[in-house]
Amino acid sequence: MPPLLCRKAKAVLQRALLALTVGACALAWAPPASAQTGLPTLGDGSELGSSAERRLGDRIIRELYRDPDYIDDPVLEDYVQGLWQSLLAAARAHGELSAELDERFAWEVLLGRDRSVNAFALPGGYLGLHLGLVGVTSTRDELASVLAHELSHVLQRHVSRLLTAQKKQTPLLLGAMVLGALAASKNPDAAQALVVGGQALLLQNQLNFSRDMEREADRIGYGLMAPAGFAPQGFVGMFDKLQQANRLNDNGSWPYLRSHPLTTERIADMHARIPPGTAIGATAAAPATLEHALVAARARVLANPGVDSLRQWIAEPQSSGWASQPVLRRAAALYVAALGSSQLRDAAGARAAAKKLDDLVRNAPDARQSSDPATRRLLGLLHAEIELAAGAADAALQALPAGSDTGRPELLLRTRALLQARRASEGAQALQTWVANHPKDATAWQLLAAVAQAQGQTLRAVRAEAEAHAARYDYAAAADRFKAGQDLARRSGAAVDHIDASIIDTRLHAMESLLREQAAER
Repeated sequence: MPPLLCRKAKAVLQRALLALTVGACALAWAPPASAQTGLPTLGDGSELGSSAERRLGDRIIRELYRDPDYIDDPVLEDYVQGLWQSLLAAARAHGELSAELDERFAWEVLLGRDRSVNAFALPGGYLGLHLGLVGVTSTRDELASVLAHELSHVLQRHVSRLLTAQKKQTPLLLGAMVLGALAASKNPDAAQALVVGGQALLLQNQLNFSRDMEREADRIGYGLMAPAGFAPQGFVGMFDKLQQANRLNDNGSWPYLRSHPLTTERIADMHARIPPGTAIGATAAAPATLEHALVAARARVLANPGVDSLRQWIAEPQSSGWASQPVLRRAAALYVAALGSSQLRDAAGARAAAKKLDDLVRNAPDARQSSDPATRRLLGLLHAEIELAAGAADAALQALPAGSDTGRPELLLRTRALLQARRASEGAQALQTWVANHPKDATAWQLLAAVAQAQGQTLRAVRAEAEAHAARYDYAAAADRFKAGQDLARRSGAAVDHIDASIIDTRLHAMESLLREQAAER
């Protein structure tokens, strides 16, 4: 094993391989009657079933949830989910997404705090998206084109077909192949930890989609763009970016080019699909917006660029010639300066940059940009974040809109501000309603646990912690917390909330059932 293997990647791989060795990739292919002992056999030429593919995806995604690079940023998550849900709706409406896959697959997008430009599809309807890719896009259509392409890989069962093609390999190697490719996108040395010998290297490389699959994903994804409300020219804009990057020396920051290699045929096909008379380039069809410029700027900051990079970006608005830059460039620079200053605990600098950003947007030459509700919303959320980081909970609450008809970012920020102001009870009901409607929101469950603890409702806090683990598919940890809740309920006697105690009993049985199912697959 190479000595340069980074500790973080090594730890993730060790956990993944440990899970795999105890059956994490026993994909529930039924062995024939004559082969009831030893390793399971993989079907006779048929594709991996949708249920088995989902189980494999769940096991892989559980490892990614544990990766420190996984990030649930409510603002970015909300923006990406808006694009993602539009594409899913278009796939349903146009018959690309079957009822079976729609029901059985997860359809989740996970964000990674990584500066590299990468995105990938995983078994079971999971997608990974690095913040580095979000940060280089110029329009929402470019970002949507990447999501549409990866969604098409899942819709066309490309992952399943690739895994089926490896049916002669053991389940351990199949799972290691998937996880090795993910590790390679971050650290080439980490890939070598799995790729020992020519045979394993071949397995890792075979995860890459074939040229036919890439062209098919381009075609299906392109067809989903317009029905989803995006300019199909976003594909061309993104391809132009990737082609430019392809001409540069590969320094490891564009792993998307290795797993999705550009070819002249793919580029020509995208250009050929644009109707005659339409201007080439995404910006001609769909101008860049302030909203996307701010989202991309946020992604660049949260991709963990380092203190030196943050200070360089914070100083950019003071540089000579900055005032002559386009409005979008200046707005993005001020957003970076405000958010970066807040992360460096410079509340005064963050407030000053945010104020300049407000003035710039208010006086933008394009009236549609200055009055855009989405842009105004991002500015309000930025002000609330800055005040919350500065410990000014009341100011943070004032920056957020009043009323219950707000989105997830507002809800979570408001709850954190109320916790900081020691007014947790004011946000409890709204958060409880949210998790009832969104039971897979682990971050909201964890925040609800903090709210319950602040109110002295220990049993409810333990239950919320358990639900947070369950939402991230860590059923063993969830069962442990539910058992702790049972013990607490027994000790508390008459003072316990019997509704919560009953829910805990029911949920513990559900977790134990899921754990038995996992054990049966080994």
